[in-house]
Amino acid sequence: MKISNEDLISNEDLIPVILSGGSGTRLWPLSRENYPKQYISLSEKNNFSLLQNTYLRLRGLNKLRNPIIISNQSQRFLVAEQMREIDIKPHSILLEPFGKNTAPAITLAALRATDGNTDPTLLVLSSDHKIDDEEAFRKVIKDGLKHSDNGRLVTFGIVPYEPETGFGYIKSCQELSEENPASKIEKFVEKPDLELAEKFVRDKRYLWNSGIFLFRASVFLKELEKFEPEILRICRNSLKNGTRDFDFFRVNQEAFEECPNQPIDIAVMEKTTLGSVLTLKAGWDDIGSWKSVWKNSKKDDKGNALKGKVIVEDSENCYLRSEDRLIVGINITDLVIVETNDAVLVSKKDSTQKVKQILKKLKKNNFREAEDNKKIYRPWGNFTSIEEGLTWQVKRLEIKPKASISLQMHKQRSEHWIIVSGKAKVEIDDEVKILNKNESTFIPLESKHRLSNPEDIPLILIEVQSGSYLGEDDIIRFEDLYGRSS
Repeated sequence: MKISNEDLISNEDLIPVILSGGSGTRLWPLSRENYPKQYISLSEKNNFSLLQNTYLRLRGLNKLRNPIIISNQSQRFLVAEQMREIDIKPHSILLEPFGKNTAPAITLAALRATDGNTDPTLLVLSSDHKIDDEEAFRKVIKDGLKHSDNGRLVTFGIVPYEPETGFGYIKSCQELSEENPASKIEKFVEKPDLELAEKFVRDKRYLWNSGIFLFRASVFLKELEKFEPEILRICRNSLKNGTRDFDFFRVNQEAFEECPNQPIDIAVMEKTTLGSVLTLKAGWDDIGSWKSVWKNSKKDDKGNALKGKVIVEDSENCYLRSEDRLIVGINITDLVIVETNDAVLVSKKDSTQKVKQILKKLKKNNFREAEDNKKIYRPWGNFTSIEEGLTWQVKRLEIKPKASISLQMHKQRSEHWIIVSGKAKVEIDDEVKILNKNESTFIPLESKHRLSNPEDIPLILIEVQSGSYLGEDDIIRFEDLYGRSS
């Protein structure tokens, strides 16, 4: 179902708009700023990431087109690679220079979708939601299309089953039921305290705000022009003065910087008379904390969800996840323990929302673990830091089939490459050679060099760096397949 960007969009088409620029801080240490949760597989049903499942669950909807994805500069190659893995070429990947909340992001997508004087329907989705019943989800989207085709701005609400303080709420004008699943919207409510949330659970007019929207692009833009014309004006200028960069479109930074920071709820949905809410019953959840991950995981007969190399004894209602080392839990209750190769989180399950506060402290104290994992992703593959000292470092590099690092030079370090698996094409100054398994080469300081994988299988090698400075910013690029500059 691959669709070319050159294919014409029609007024009958349905374009998913996927918001994928978040940092996923509350799922640290698994989720990091440069590799956040939407690119990680947290599903019990398949190995696809949250982002991939966001699109894949839509298959079967009529007139479904490839998505417009809004992301940021640092995540652009993750988005492109994950879409390539599921054989999808996005209609557009829009790169925001910085996040300005959902109203500007959706406005950019709506303007992009109507660029050819067409008026498609937009289905706005977060990239980090879980949906258990995909058939029921598609059915409620189809029901919503009947309302959006009549000029309504549709959102979807979840019937609350507990007093959740981590979600916003929607108050409908009338109680919703199986016989009456749609209503006009009375108001939106920000995340409440526990006392207010308990009242909302008892009042059948209150629903959790799913953050999913459905509307004609033109209807949304007209309402935006009525209530927030400045957002519309700045987004138009940001696209007009933006630039195409390979498969990406970079929003103009100077123009976009002036854009108001507003969610769509406040910018449009609270003010419009065209808002409708439909009940969504499809096993929805916002995977926003480790408690919610535990809640959505398979558990043993004592309520423990265990992932990876984990052994427990006399323990109940815990979430234990090992990415690298063995975790042993004895006589523990209601705990979350998450281990990666460079950090360990231990928290009471009901306190995992505070991870965001801890991350601020880590950043303030310049802990690298706040943003980066030991495994770093690049458009050509990835590298993992194995061991390091003051003047040396050992890394494991994996180069994807037919991929290549940039033609580059280092001012302050030399490198030694040892091939572990696959075949490497190595360029050092004017010399080109092929290296096979167990062969190695040395790259002297200030030598112009490039490493490529000519094969159809991954290339794996060990890189030993030696020098006075080993930072990733000691790279002077001369040529790059991915449009990166020094």
